[in-house]
Amino acid sequence: MKNLREKPVLVFATHNLNKAEEVQQMIGEAYFIKTLVDIGCHEAIPETSDTLEGNARLKAMHVVKHYGVDCFADDTGLEVQLLNGRPGVRTARYASEHANAEENITKLLAELGETTDRQAQFRTSICLIRSGMVEQLDGTCKGRIAEQRSGAKGFGYDPIFIPEGESRTFAEMNSGEKNAISHRGMAIRKMVKTLLASK
Repeated sequence: MKNLREKPVLVFATHNLNKAEEVQQMIGEAYFIKTLVDIGCHEAIPETSDTLEGNARLKAMHVVKHYGVDCFADDTGLEVQLLNGRPGVRTARYASEHANAEENITKLLAELGETTDRQAQFRTSICLIRSGMVEQLDGTCKGRIAEQRSGAKGFGYDPIFIPEGESRTFAEMNSGEKNAISHRGMAIRKMVKTLLASK
């Protein structure tokens, strides 16, 4: 097997190891993914934009400016139709600034109550910066919010999101099944296609 250090390195502007592992699985042997922890970036990067695209760009630009490496950043939002697109850009901080996944899920389920209108979508926006060139890529996965948690895999809102055409939540799927249809999977595949085309 090829030594990881021989592969081209791509920095993912995240401290979330779960997300980094998910991306590494999707990229496979093409690149070795490093996280912010790997490059010594421990500060919280402000996400002050009111759009997913804007936040992804802010994070990627911060890394390029302060660490001098090419990188990509993503921002993902869960958009619930009945809640007029909320939590949206507040997805990771829905219950409070320092909320964890359980608290966010609890708040969302409480807001939806017993309504049958549970349509939602996950949307991921990626900002890829290489040699000063900025590219935006995105992916969307439509589905609905379950009435209760189910499954132990994945992270975030995975236990309550049922993608279109499925009866299982993301948290009930293995990583391969989830990546094949997920919002992040779609966006990452677009990015990989872009990266490989320029190799």
